[in-house]
Order: sequence, then C-alpha cells, then structure tokens
Amino acid sequence: MMKILTILGARPQFIKAGSVSREIAKYNEINEIIVHTGQHYDANMSDIFFDEMKIPKPDYFLGIGGKSHGAMTGQMIEKIEEVCLKEKPDWMMVYGDTNSTLAGAIVASKLHIKLAHIEAGLRSFNMNMPEEVNRILTDRVSNILFCPTDTAIQNLKDEGYDKLDCKIVKSGDVMQDGTMFYKDLAVKPTCEIKDDFILCTIHRAENTDDDKRLRDIFEALDEIAQEKQIILPLHPRTKKIIENLELKIENLTLIDPIGYLEMVWLISNCSLVMTDSGGLQKEAYFFEKQCITLRDETEWIELVENNYNTLVGADKNKILDAYKNKQEFRGLGIDLYGGGNASTKIIREFMKWK
Repeated sequence: MMKILTILGARPQFIKAGSVSREIAKYNEINEIIVHTGQHYDANMSDIFFDEMKIPKPDYFLGIGGKSHGAMTGQMIEKIEEVCLKEKPDWMMVYGDTNSTLAGAIVASKLHIKLAHIEAGLRSFNMNMPEEVNRILTDRVSNILFCPTDTAIQNLKDEGYDKLDCKIVKSGDVMQDGTMFYKDLAVKPTCEIKDDFILCTIHRAENTDDDKRLRDIFEALDEIAQEKQIILPLHPRTKKIIENLELKIENLTLIDPIGYLEMVWLISNCSLVMTDSGGLQKEAYFFEKQCITLRDETEWIELVENNYNTLVGADKNKILDAYKNKQEFRGLGIDLYGGGNASTKIIREFMKWK
C-alpha cells in the first residue's frame, strides 16, 4: 500500500487538501497520513471545523506557530522529520507556499522521500515575499510538480525545470474542486447585509505593515462605501493597526473573522470582490465575480490577462478608478483552472507510481 504523508499548516491548505483527501478515500491502495504543523492554528480549527468542512482530522498536530520565520521553520523541520522516521512514507505531499510547505520539502529532500508539490510553478516575481521564497525552494526539490495553470508550467520551463529530474503535470486547481464542493454548504453570516454589497479582505503584510499603503486603501474603501456596502472581515491585528492610525472606517461594515462556509456565502452573493488575498482572487472567478486586487503583482496573471481581475496596488486613485470603471463579469469563457477535476488528476498520477 502506498503511504502519503501530507503536510498542512494554514486553514486554506486544509480546504484545498480536503478535496484531494476525499479523492484518496476512493482508493484502497493509498494510505494518507495528515500532519498539521499548527502554523495558523486558531480556535476555529477545532473538531467542529473538520466535521463541518468534511475534512479528515489530522493524524498529528505539531503545535508550532506564533514564532519567527526561522524558529517556526526550524522546529517544523525537526518535528516533521520525527514523524517521517516513524511513518516511513513513500511520498510527501505539500501545498502552496507556507513555512509548513518549505519545512516539509526540506525534510523530504534530506530523507530521500519522494515529494509532490501541489500549486507548483506559481510566481509573483517579488522576492521580498516570504511565500515566493518558499514556493521556489519547494519546487526545486520536488519530484512531481502539480501545476494549476499553463502560466505556472511556463514559469517552470522558463527556469529550466523541463531539463531537471522531475515531472511537470498540469493538474488544474484544487481550490476549484473545493469551491464546487462547498458551494451547497454555504452559511449566511449573522451581520447586517444589504442586497448589493462588496466583499473585501485585507491581510497581507505589504499592506498592513505600511502606514501609507494602508491609509490610501482605506480612504478609497471608505469613499466607495458611501454608495455601496463594503463588508470587511478583519483580523484583530489589522483592526488594531487601523485604530492606531485613526483611519477612516465609519462607512465600512467591519466584522470579525468568519468561517470558510460563511466566506463562501459572501463570495457567492456579493457584486464585487476587493482583496489582497491570493486565494480569493481565484474564488471570485469561480463564483463569476469581478475582482479588484489591492496588490502590485499577482501569481494569477491569467485572471488579469483575461480581464477578470484588475491590479491596483495601494494607489487610492487607481482603486477608485477601477471601481468606477469595473466591468460586468462576462462568463467563465475559457477553462483557466481545470473545471474542478484537479484532485482526480493528482491521485491518478500517484497511482502511476505504485
């Protein structure tokens, strides 16, 4: 029996991995061991979270979080290595670009465990982003690179990966699998919601840790909110920064962080998405919503090239202009992310290696 050790640390990774785990459950020939590093552990990731999301509960919880990048990654390497020496997996599977992803990749490479990287080949071309460093290093030591898009495959070819001892596979995006699965499970949040509203999220350090960027963003949002409700789930840390800067927020509907099923409801029912999140850009597309991205670059360049997404950075005038000139969503058109069959393709590829 093939044994796959899956490394997860952030809530979005569990949501993505849930789709693959549900597919794995169809095969008696695969045994999956799930390791939760604890990188982004919060009270919401309790047994109820896993039950409601139909996600297998982790076999190991390492409890590593709330530390510096170095301390966190180092401790993860140590603990993941211990699990690997005990479980002796045939494969390790990692997702995305977190410290947990990099730690797992390092352990797999040192212990000569075959490594599969899901969401491989993504590039923002901004080496100041910790995520960019994590994804590049993880790609380099992976045996299978499961790419969500043609752009991701081209990035790898541009870097010479087609000449390395690894396999590049266009799998499609597992997040689309998850979106289709969770759409029918969506839950309406308890906050006051108008019939026509914008969903907004702000969490990236490039915005929250830069006073000028954050001020410009919130001045633009507050101006837009004078004519249309903006619902903004806000992390307590970001909320405190906003209060300390005395930013204009009187017209915004600020709510506490919500669960994923509530977020799915908001995405599904909003008229527009404004975000600095990577995942939410794609989810906007999956739910056929236009997106204004409050970043200077994006990994999902195909959304920009096909006019589903507008990059505005943190420039107040660009944000307002993008809002005033926003387009109507013109239909999904070409299939950018695999149509919801990524998990099936990934597991079928594993089965070739039995």
